[in-house]
Order: sequence, then C-alpha cells, then structure tokens
Amino acid sequence: MVAPFIPPELHDLDGVKLLTLGKSTVTLGGLVAGIVIILVAIIASRLVGNLFRRFRERAAEAAPSIYVVEKLLTYGLLVLGVVLGFSSVGLDLSSLTFFAGALGVGLGFGMQGVVKEFISGLVLLFDRLIRIGDYLELQTGERGVVAEIGPRATRLRNNDDLDVLVPNSRLIEAPVINWTHQNSARRMHVPFRVAYGADKDAIRDAVLKAAHDVPFTLPDTDRRKTQVWLVGFGQSALDFELVVWPALEAVKRPNAAHAAYTWAIEDALRGGGFEMPLPQQDLRIRTLFGEEGDAALETLGLKVRQRDRSPRSANRARGHNDAADDLARAAEEEALLAAIEESEDPPSANGS
Repeated sequence: MVAPFIPPELHDLDGVKLLTLGKSTVTLGGLVAGIVIILVAIIASRLVGNLFRRFRERAAEAAPSIYVVEKLLTYGLLVLGVVLGFSSVGLDLSSLTFFAGALGVGLGFGMQGVVKEFISGLVLLFDRLIRIGDYLELQTGERGVVAEIGPRATRLRNNDDLDVLVPNSRLIEAPVINWTHQNSARRMHVPFRVAYGADKDAIRDAVLKAAHDVPFTLPDTDRRKTQVWLVGFGQSALDFELVVWPALEAVKRPNAAHAAYTWAIEDALRGGGFEMPLPQQDLRIRTLFGEEGDAALETLGLKVRQRDRSPRSANRARGHNDAADDLARAAEEEALLAAIEESEDPPSANGS
C-alpha cells in the first residue's frame, strides 16, 4: 500500500475519524488531502494538454506524434492523481479487492461499450494508420479532417466547419478511406457529357487545358498525368471523365475541388462550341403509304439526300487514348518487375 500523503496544515484534522472500511480508517484530514490531490491532478492534466496543443499548432509536421504524447501524459496524470488521492484518504486498496472485483463485474456489463471505445481510441493512437490532420471518408458518407481522437469518439471537422463525432470502434471495425494517408496525392474523377458527333480529340485538348488552368492541379509526371477518358455511350451523349491529380489541400476539400473542375470543364466546352446534350427521343417511322426509306420520302415529294458512303481515309491519325496508355504503361511496369525478380532468383541446385 502506498503511504498516504497528508499536507502539514491538515495534521490537525487527521485525528478526526469519519468511518472504518476493513483495516482502513478514513479521517477528515485524509479525505480533504485526497480531494485536493485529485483536483490538482485534473488541473495539471488540463495544463499539460493545453501546452502540448500549442506545440501541435506550431509544429504541423510533428503534430501526430505530439498528440500521442499529449494523450499519454494527460491520462497518466489523471490515473496517478486518483491512486495518490485514494492512498491519502487512507484506503487500503488491497483490502478492497473483493469489492472492486464485484464492482468491476457489474460495471463491465453496463460499461462494456465505453471500455470498448476507450481501447479502440488507444489502438488508433498507437496504430498511426489514422492520424490528426488526415482526411477520412466513412462508408456511411461522413467525411472530414481528424481533429481529435478522444477516449470515446473521434471528432471529424467537415468542410462546412461542422463536427462529426464517430465512435472509435467504427474506425477499426469498418472500412475507412484515408484520402491523405502518408500525405500523398490522390486521383479524382470528374464526369461530364458531350453530344454525339463531337470531335473527341478536340474535346480532350480543351478539357485538359481547362484542368491545367485550375491552380491546384499538380504538374504531369510519368506516373501522374491529367487525362480525359471516354467511359461510356449514354442515351443522348458520350460520357467522359476528367482524371486529374489535385494538390493535397484540394483533396481535403473534395466537393469544392469537384465543383471547380466542373466549372472549368463547362467553360471549356461552351468556349469550344461543343453541344451540351439534352434529354431527347427519336421517333422512327418504318413504313409510310406502304413505302419505306427513300421511297417513302419520294412519295411525300421530299428530296432524298445523297449520303456519303465513301469509307473514311485509312490515313487519318488516330486519337490519343489516355486510358489505353495507362493500361499499356502498367503492363510494361509489371513486365519489368517480373524480369527483375527473375534475374535476381538464385540458380537452381542442378546449375541450370
């Protein structure tokens, strides 16, 4: 048992006995000393927390590590204060083992959720897959920057400056998208549509120029290029996607970044004279007055337009296909890695 600590000014109250618990006698002086010690521990933990919080604001790069130390010290001061406070009261903690066990069983059933979240919070602090400042997206749609990992819940600050409280266990048990893990860039897909008949190459050039004019677009590299993909044939339009690598600051504000690229794409398409698709339906009449096709038009007295049935020139340059380039580059990289691994394999026992 830890010897109770009683300040000298409380020695006069030490002789006033309040009650006896087993072998422990609780005195008025010990009770006051215990309360003072616990209050001092609470105040000290808050002061330490505020001090480390200022350090985190000044040293952004080391903020995650400082946050872990901050939580360990604040929790440690509280636990130490409670232990010393009970010792100062004069309670023999060893004599309360049976009572503490029974109380623990009861609290275990009633507070198992709280304990689960607390342990999950400690795992998040030490696992470091989710850190302060990371931008998370949950399966349920919540998104935001990790502002605090508390003993019960993690606080996410979304782009509307609203706090979203997420139970710690959800960040461990359910899949979570960490958009800024290891502070690396992420690719963004921005869909848009253009009416059939438009020149794909001209669309690509116009949209690429518009994307590069957006200030937070990263410069092109061999592995990270801004591209335009044709991804589908819609009911009344061609479906495209702008595939772009924005800066880390823009990744943390995906709605604003998506809106900025959409605005730039619309300006580029309108400035280039490309037709924006509208919902439409074509009505086709196969027979009219017993005639079909050109014969029906002649019956109505309409001039038949001569269709250009000549095949397109085989020498026409093919358009640039970004998606195909990506696949080809990935195949080349895999082949190169396989060749390197094969060259590094040790020779077999038969010398072959």
